Formats: sequence, C-alpha cells, structure tokens
Amino acid sequence: MAASVDPIAQVGFAKGTNELYNKARPEYQPEALSHLRRAIASSGPLNVLEIGAGTGLFTRSLLAHPEWAAVHALRAVEPSEGMREVFAKYTTDPRVVVSEGTFNATGVEDGWADLIVIAQAFHWCSDYEGAAAEFARVSKSGAVLALIWNHEERCAVQWLKQFRERLKREEERAPRMASGHWRKLFITLPYTKCFNTPEEQIFRHDAAGTLDGVVSRALSLSRIVLLTDGEKEVFVKDVESIVQRGEGKVWIDEEKDVFVYPHRTQLIISKRA
Repeated sequence: MAASVDPIAQVGFAKGTNELYNKARPEYQPEALSHLRRAIASSGPLNVLEIGAGTGLFTRSLLAHPEWAAVHALRAVEPSEGMREVFAKYTTDPRVVVSEGTFNATGVEDGWADLIVIAQAFHWCSDYEGAAAEFARVSKSGAVLALIWNHEERCAVQWLKQFRERLKREEERAPRMASGHWRKLFITLPYTKCFNTPEEQIFRHDAAGTLDGVVSRALSLSRIVLLTDGEKEVFVKDVESIVQRGEGKVWIDEEKDVFVYPHRTQLIISKRA
C-alpha cells in the first residue's frame, strides 16, 4: 500500500501530524454540497465512497447537511494510519466505515457506489489510469464522480498573494492542486469509456481569518510538516510578517484581529454512463 502513496504524504500525514490538519482546515460550503446532491438522480438510499477521506472534514460536512439525509452507507478510504485515527476520533456516525485504501485500490465491491467523492486529495494521485479504472469498477450506472477542493482565493488581495508565494517556496516538491496535473484523469481510456465530460463549478466565500488561523493552516500542509524546527521558525516569522503587514486586508473586527479570508470551493462533477 505504501508504495502507491507519495513519500511526502506518507511522512507529512503520518501519525501525530493530523490533529492540526483537522483543526486548521476550512469547512465545506453548504452551497457546494447542495449542488453536488442535485447532480445525483437517485432519491436514495445512497451509497457513498469517499477516497482520501483524511480526518473526516468532508465526511462530517456531508452527513450533517440536510439534503444528504438519504445517505445509507459511507465507505471512507484513507491510506494514512494517522489520518484514519483522527477520522475515527471525530466521526462517529453509524453509517460510516473507514478503512485503508488508495485511489486505485479501494477494497469496495463492484458497482456499489452512487457517489465517489474525493475531497482535498486527488492532486496526490500518481496513477490516473488505475484510478479511473477503479472508479469505473466500483460505481453504478448513472453514478457521480466528484472532485472537490477548498482553497484560498490566491490573488484576491495582496497579503494573500504574498502568503501563497511564500508557501510556494516550500511546496515545489509536493503535488499541488494548482498544478492541474490531476486533470490527466479526464483523458485516460477508462475515464473516457465510462464517464461523461466533467462539469466544473466555483463557489466563492469569505471565511473569518486570524493570524493564528493562517499560521496553523500553513503548518498543517504536508510539505511544511517536513521542515526542520529551524526552517519552521523562519517560515512562521515570514508568514506572520506578511499577515501583520496585511496589504489589502479587510477587517471584520479589528479589535479582535479578525479579518476577511477569501476562499473558493472548486467542484468538478462527472457522471457514469
């Protein structure tokens, strides 16, 4: 199993590194979850396969959303033992089972899923052909495949652009959503044989940001986790300087140091033929 998982992910998301991830990463927007639910023709009961389920941030958002009451069973597949431990700690819904697996080896039976969803994770895929074949194998006719990411609106304001540029210096060797390499999935033979042309939707929203929140978000990134203590100290000082300087910052509550933190949710939906 480890051989099919990126080495940076193996260490960056190992045991003991995921409580911060679970605390610092943003929640998924209800509008995006509503849009995804409308894409599924079935009224239920629904079988959901979530691959790269991490600490369960997306899982819990989905199951708490009133339009997703029709979920009958959710199989959460995650290669990292540390992620699975945090997932199990915070996700107690009896409909959910979490297990070890990867994009191209989920352990789910043929034709089980009404929805395959990958949240904040598909940029880690290294075998698009194998992943597409697995998606086709485990999905029902008419099922939906969804890729979703939450991330900062990188160029919305100057301080955020500077923050992302500083992150980029440390993240060059790690797979990133922004690279777009994951779009190779859509030209693989198993995908083109079994799925329709993907449709993409962007949902923009403003989160409430704080200095500590921005720093914690940065420190939860897999590549940053791998820095030495000295490198982290320099990195944190740089990020603090950028946020405190705050070029273009819009305050929500200046006395409490709460400001607008622009985000976007990117949702790509494909339907199984």
